[in-house]
Amino acid sequence: MSEAILHKTPLHALHLELGARMVPFAGYDMPVQYPLGVMKEHLHTRAQAGLFDVSHMGQIRLLGAEAAGALEALVPVDIVDLPVGMQRYAMFTAENGGILDDLMVANLGNDTLMLVVNAACKDQDLAHLRQHLGNHCQIEPLFEERALLALQGPAAVSVLQRLAPEVANMTFMQFATVQLLGVDCYVSRSGYTGEDGYEISVPTANAEALARALLAEPEVEAIGLGARDSLRLEAGLCLYGHDMDRDTSPVEAGLLWAVSKSRRADGPRAGGFPGADTVFAQQQDGAARKRVGLLPQERTPVREGAEVVDDAGSVVGRICSGGFGPTLNAPVAMGYVEARFTKLDTPLWAIVRGKRVALKVSRMPFVPQRYYRG
Repeated sequence: MSEAILHKTPLHALHLELGARMVPFAGYDMPVQYPLGVMKEHLHTRAQAGLFDVSHMGQIRLLGAEAAGALEALVPVDIVDLPVGMQRYAMFTAENGGILDDLMVANLGNDTLMLVVNAACKDQDLAHLRQHLGNHCQIEPLFEERALLALQGPAAVSVLQRLAPEVANMTFMQFATVQLLGVDCYVSRSGYTGEDGYEISVPTANAEALARALLAEPEVEAIGLGARDSLRLEAGLCLYGHDMDRDTSPVEAGLLWAVSKSRRADGPRAGGFPGADTVFAQQQDGAARKRVGLLPQERTPVREGAEVVDDAGSVVGRICSGGFGPTLNAPVAMGYVEARFTKLDTPLWAIVRGKRVALKVSRMPFVPQRYYRG
C-alpha cells in the first residue's frame, strides 16, 4: 500500500513533529519508533509511563435492550451479566471454532456497549455485527469520531490523576466516563503491555490537546509500535493475525480462560456461539497443538515463521511471535507446538537461517504482569 493512500490518525502531525519514524500498519501511517529508540521506549514504559497512539483500532458502540444478548451469540463470553462500568476480553469465533478477531467489550449502562476491535479487522467486524445484530440493536461505528490513546506503565496512575483524581480508584478492567481537559472521555484501566495503565477514548477533535498534555508530564514519553510489540510479547499477549487467526481455536491459543464459565459446556448458558462444539471437544479431549512460551537458549532471536523441531529434526511446530525482550535482556518467543511437547522445560529447536537454535518451553508471561486489582 503506497503512503499516498494510507489513513492517518488524528495525532499524525504530532508524530512527525516528535521525529517519529513512520511505517505502514493495518492501512495506517503509524509511528514505529521515536528518536529515543525502541529499546529505551520499552524500558521507559516498564519504569515510568509511555503514551501510545492506538487510534487505528476500531471503536464501535452498540445500543439497545437486546444488544448484550445478541452479542453473546457471537462470542464465548458472558456479556449479559457484564456489570455496568466493567469491560471484558472477548473473541468473535467462526463456525470451525477459529478466531475471527479478539476485542474488548465494555458496559456503559443504559443498554449501551462499547467495543474496541483490531485495526486490520474493523471493517469485517463491523460487517459481521451488522449481519448478525442489525435487527437487534443500533450499531454505531466511531472510527472517525473518536481517537484512542494508551497510557501505560507504573507512573500512569500518577500522571492521569493530575487531570482526573477519580481514576486512581479504578481497578483493572473498570471502565468509566471521565472528564479530561473539560471533555468527556471513556477511560478503562487496561492495556496491552502487562503494565498498569489506562486506555482513553477521546473525541477526535480533542485528541492532540490531550496527547500534548500527557506528554508534557515529566514521566511520559511517546512510544511507537516497535516497543508496543516487544512489551506485549514479554507479557505473553496474543497479536491477532500472528498468534491467532480463523484457523486457531481459543483452546489452541491458550485462551480458554477467556471462555466464560457460564458459556462453557457445563454452564447455565452453555454454547450458542459459533464453533462451540469444536471448542468444547478440545476443552475435554485436548487440542493437537498449543501456544507455548519459548525461551531461546542463546542470544540469537527467533522470528515469526521459523520452524520448531524436536531432537530428531522433525518439524513439531512454528514460531508465531519472536524478538528481543529488553526487560529480560534476552530473546523471547511464542509458538505453536504439538501437544506432546508443551510441558515446561521441554527442549526444542528453532531453525534460523538453516541452523538450529536451542529453545526451552517456558511459562508465560515472561515478565510478571502488574495490573492494578485493588
